[in-house]
Amino acid sequence: MAIRDTPTGFSKPPLNLAGKRQRAFNEHAVQWLLAACATFTLLTTVGIFLILLWESLNFFREVPIQDFLFGNEWTALFPADAKFGVLPLVRGTVMIALISACVSIPLGLMSAVYLSEYAGERTRAILKPVLEVLAGVPTIVFGFFALKFINPNLIQPILDAGVFNGLAAGIAVGIMTLPLVASLSEDALRAVPGSLREAAYGLGATKLETAARVVLPAATSGVIASFILAISRAIGETMIVALAAGSRPSGMGPAGDWDPTESMQTMTGFIAQAFSGDVSRGSVQFYSLFGVGLLLFLMTFAMNLLSHWLARRFHEEYQ
Repeated sequence: MAIRDTPTGFSKPPLNLAGKRQRAFNEHAVQWLLAACATFTLLTTVGIFLILLWESLNFFREVPIQDFLFGNEWTALFPADAKFGVLPLVRGTVMIALISACVSIPLGLMSAVYLSEYAGERTRAILKPVLEVLAGVPTIVFGFFALKFINPNLIQPILDAGVFNGLAAGIAVGIMTLPLVASLSEDALRAVPGSLREAAYGLGATKLETAARVVLPAATSGVIASFILAISRAIGETMIVALAAGSRPSGMGPAGDWDPTESMQTMTGFIAQAFSGDVSRGSVQFYSLFGVGLLLFLMTFAMNLLSHWLARRFHEEYQ
């Protein structure tokens, strides 16, 4: 192919328009593919919500929504005397989520601070994967762990607890969500620029003071987001509570509404129990599953929205 002389005396090759068009086509194809994946994710979420809402309407035609949300007695699986006040299930769910938070948040945060501020690179390369192995353990294993180890060895020697109780289930859920808090918090702490640490050391601060008063406040958004995501994960846990927490709704035992040593059923535990039993399709008991599922979906969705809002609210950028 001939090279044409330009008025300045230099020569340049002709533009490869075919290659430019091909690259532009590839870029547009990738853009549309990624947009399709994002749209599919959004439509899946919307589809789940619409199905839950549509089926829940059949339930709310039989049970007034105010009785469902504010009723304090849940006997849905007893057709002769069925009551659908969801507060006992919500109470059990919140109780176990709070117990798990008391386990996962302090232990996970302290693990994150150690990995980020104290551990060397070699130690961190060993400890962090070992810690994250917990995230890959099946939740049913944690349920058996709570039933066979936590309850008989850690709880019953101290407290008068039954075989099934919310305290053992909450501790097991906290152990399960600990890697989530530790990993996300550690990533947030390591994202803080090293110049802040060096400035604190230059002013005479110790490593602990630097971690507690400089690094941790600077990583507040990521740390709080990890806390809320862990609690949201605990709210949606099923197998641990189905095995270890029992099947009696919270507050329907002799010890009161908020006694963690009593058996307590969560929203996910009721759904698992009902689907494993003989619930007739089309009955009010069957549609109550969708009512509980819709409320659970809205609770976890609200927790995720709160996590994103807090992350934006306390987000800090460093040059």
